[in-house]
Amino acid sequence: MTLFNCLIYTWYGLPIVSHLWENLPLVTINGVGILLESIFIFIYFWYSSPKEKIKVGVTFVPVIVLFGLTAAISAVVFDDHHHRKSFVGSVGLVASISMYGSPLIVMKKVIETKSVEYMPFYLSFFSFLTSSLWLAYGLLSHDLFLASPNMVATPLGILQLIIYFKYKNKKELAPTTMEISKRNDDDEEKSKTTLELVVDVDRDRDGDANEKTSNNAC
Repeated sequence: MTLFNCLIYTWYGLPIVSHLWENLPLVTINGVGILLESIFIFIYFWYSSPKEKIKVGVTFVPVIVLFGLTAAISAVVFDDHHHRKSFVGSVGLVASISMYGSPLIVMKKVIETKSVEYMPFYLSFFSFLTSSLWLAYGLLSHDLFLASPNMVATPLGILQLIIYFKYKNKKELAPTTMEISKRNDDDEEKSKTTLELVVDVDRDRDGDANEKTSNNAC
C-alpha cells in the first residue's frame, strides 16, 4: 500500500497532472519512497517462503496494474489539470487512507499481547510527524487531496503513540516471539520424549507377553 501510495502521489505531482511544478516536493519525496519500498519488497520476496512469494506476486501485480490504469486514464481521458488532479487525487485519497489505516491491525495486536514488540517507537513517531507535516502542507496549499488523508492519519499517529507509551513498560510481562517459539520447541521436545517413553513401555509389555506365551507353550 505504501508503494502504491508513493506511485500515485508521484504521478499526482508531475506537470501532466499538477500545474507545472507546484507539487515538486511530492515528486521528490515519493520518488525516494518508490525506491525504498521497492527495495523492501525485493528483500521480503527474496527471503520469503515459496508460499509467501506467491502472496507477494498476487499483491504486487494488481498494484502495478491499478497504477498503470490510473495514469493512462488521467492522461488520455481528461484534458485539463483540474479534472486530472480530481481523478488521481481521489485514487490517492483511498490509497493513503488504506496505508495509514493498516497500523490498526498492529495496534490491536499490541493491546491483545500488552507488548510493543510489534510496533516500534520510531516508526510510530515518524508516521505521526510525517502525516502532521503533510496535513499542514495540504492546508497551506489549499489542496484537500493532500490534506484529507492526513486528517485521518494524524489522529491515528497520536493513537499509536498513546498505545505505545501505555504498554511500553509492560513488555517484560508479555512473552516475546522468541520466548513463545522456545516454549513451543520445549513442548514439542517434551511430547517427543513422552511418546518415546510410551513406545518403550509398550515394547516392554509386548516382550513380557511374548515371554509368558512361550513359557505357557513350553
